[in-house]
Amino acid sequence: MVVTLREITDENRAAIIALRVAPEQERFVGSVRDALADAARYAHAKPWCRAVYAGDEPVGFVMLSWNVSPRPPDVIGPWFLWKLAIDERYQGRGYGAETVRQVAALVRAEGATQLLTSYVPGDGGPAGFYRRLGFTPTGELDGSGEIIVRLALSET
Repeated sequence: MVVTLREITDENRAAIIALRVAPEQERFVGSVRDALADAARYAHAKPWCRAVYAGDEPVGFVMLSWNVSPRPPDVIGPWFLWKLAIDERYQGRGYGAETVRQVAALVRAEGATQLLTSYVPGDGGPAGFYRRLGFTPTGELDGSGEIIVRLALSET
């Protein structure tokens, strides 16, 4: 199934907001509604939000800080994967990994040499997912104590 990243519009907003991670993942990933509120609240972090589609079905949400001037610990960047959520019904199908690959290709094309993200540590959390994709710890924590990890983006 082809995964695409699409703009969030009036036509798809409700479906995207309705997406939910599994209950046991909620301590690691907030809701799409909260992410969109954060995007509005922290406009200086240059949020770039997209719906993740598998074919014509909305399956997830992704949000980046897009080429922002870093102001740690609150604004990490310049390229920061701020939010990734795949609905619980669609997990385990590779949609999250493909989303990260597409995001990495997009920011690489903009001149990025690395993509940063962070995660809440703990059993059942996303640490293994990011490790499998090639992210490595920077040794730093964000303002909330999340572990910051880096994906080096090659020139090819």
